[in-house]
Amino acid sequence: MKSKREQMVREIKEKYGLSSSDVLSAILRVPRHKFVPKEKQKVTYEDAPVPIGYGQTMSQPYTVAMMTYLLLGNKEKGIGKKKLKKVLEIGTGSGYQAAVLSKFFNQVYTIEIIPELAERASSTLARMGYKNVFVKKGSGEWGWKEKAPYDAVMVTAGVEKVPDELFEQLKVGGILVAPVGKGNDKVMTRFTKLRNKRTEKLKNGKTLRLRSGQTKQPSNQTPKLFTEEFGTFHFVPFVEEGV
Repeated sequence: MKSKREQMVREIKEKYGLSSSDVLSAILRVPRHKFVPKEKQKVTYEDAPVPIGYGQTMSQPYTVAMMTYLLLGNKEKGIGKKKLKKVLEIGTGSGYQAAVLSKFFNQVYTIEIIPELAERASSTLARMGYKNVFVKKGSGEWGWKEKAPYDAVMVTAGVEKVPDELFEQLKVGGILVAPVGKGNDKVMTRFTKLRNKRTEKLKNGKTLRLRSGQTKQPSNQTPKLFTEEFGTFHFVPFVEEGV
């Protein structure tokens, strides 16, 4: 399987142009096939999402790499460097994305609303020795307030609007990445939580000078959010509590 994983990483780099050495190294180090049912392992390293049951999928390899890259603010960190403290993932699924995030964060908190998937992912992650990943059964729309604030938040299912609670649990200066929009095709969107200043130093080292119309805000009008879009991706919809 290692040779297939190496080929998958080459494809992410050559076909899609994602060349972050740290992200690609993390993808290479996590055995993707161990996060899916045995009957699906043969297709795990193909350039496509993998069904994991209950109407859910493990995201396409490039999507996992891209979301990880965006969450880090386009900076190389984690592998062989100082890790960030905490990340919250909404939508554990198979547990694979959480395993990748564990290479960059000291603590990974991940929530899954489908009990069977939460239990399976928790068991898989524990069996593979991911001691810094913590799985919770529940609705991601409320986040995981007890463990907040987070350096970063990742939403791995399509949403029409990011719940305000997730922005509230994000640190000032932190990044939230989510596929946003109507229908199955979503726009990959990165939000940076800003202080209420006219200029702001972003995680990628750039200085942002705010202008009218350049930010979007959650319903409570604070804090400001710098919003960036990174193309269209296909996602299963966000599952809400009681649905």
